[in-house]
Amino acid sequence: MAMATSTTCNLAVLLATVMAAALSTPSMAQYPLRYNFYNFTCPQAEAMVRNVTEAIITKDRTMGAALVRLFFHDCFVRGCDASILLDPSSSNPSTEKKAIALRGYDVVNQIKAAVEAVCPGVASCADILAFAACDSAVVSGGFTSFAMPSGRRDGTVSNFFDVFGNIPSPTFQLKDLIKNFATKGLTVDDLVTLSGAHSFGQAHCSFFNGRLYPTVDPTMNATFAAALRTVCPPPGSNAGNPVVNNNRVTDPDVLSNQYYSNLGSGQVLFVSDQQLMNTTDTAAKVASNAADPAAWMGRFAAALVKMGQIQVLTGTAGQVRKLCYATNS
Repeated sequence: MAMATSTTCNLAVLLATVMAAALSTPSMAQYPLRYNFYNFTCPQAEAMVRNVTEAIITKDRTMGAALVRLFFHDCFVRGCDASILLDPSSSNPSTEKKAIALRGYDVVNQIKAAVEAVCPGVASCADILAFAACDSAVVSGGFTSFAMPSGRRDGTVSNFFDVFGNIPSPTFQLKDLIKNFATKGLTVDDLVTLSGAHSFGQAHCSFFNGRLYPTVDPTMNATFAAALRTVCPPPGSNAGNPVVNNNRVTDPDVLSNQYYSNLGSGQVLFVSDQQLMNTTDTAAKVASNAADPAAWMGRFAAALVKMGQIQVLTGTAGQVRKLCYATNS
């Protein structure tokens, strides 16, 4: 995303301000996260994650959204502890990843392997996923580079059933979304800002088919709905569950404020998306983000950093996994 020099400068100033505010958010951690956590133990860690992540997204542009979504799911279930990355095992056959289909596990393992090759046993999977999400915003969204504080440790517990009580449903009403985010220490501003991640990525038809059948949701753009109905079969038709792009208006692999323009024209997929237009307060935030891409970028970066502090394990809590998909023996 090309930006004028003045816009880049303004964004840099805004980022510095909002990042400081995000890091001042109270944490439940044993020790607070901090910037440059690996400066002495593995000074190459962040650059290694950045380089591998950039190469991965350059090869497959859909992976930027996959990594951001993985980070969101990790943080909202048991906190940002990499529990989403754990594979089922004989002792725990029902891990979080069995509850919902997500992409990107293999590339996180690839990034972890690269870091382990230079600094074995130092950088946690939780931090690596956080860095990769941050780098995805830069690569896929043209964001000015911003820092992600670190020092997270990896959890040893991953429970299938924890997903359902923590991840917001695509059919949530606005009050449910606000309550869900509030339990994670996130505000209405954070909710609207982070929802901008629906400007890229993909979704299965089953997550929004209720807006298409038996009749089209009147808040959905009619032309947009008609196009979706040619791809998504009616529920119960045994015709499969296709995947579609979240953003069907512009480039579906770019993280941008396009989401907010799509909201204003009724061209979003989920009930939970359209709900942001249901109050004057949230609708005003949508309009503000649609009108000022640089300001939204600053808010999104700060909200991503803030989300990355949810219920983190630090100090001696948890462990630093050798492999992201398995706890240490």
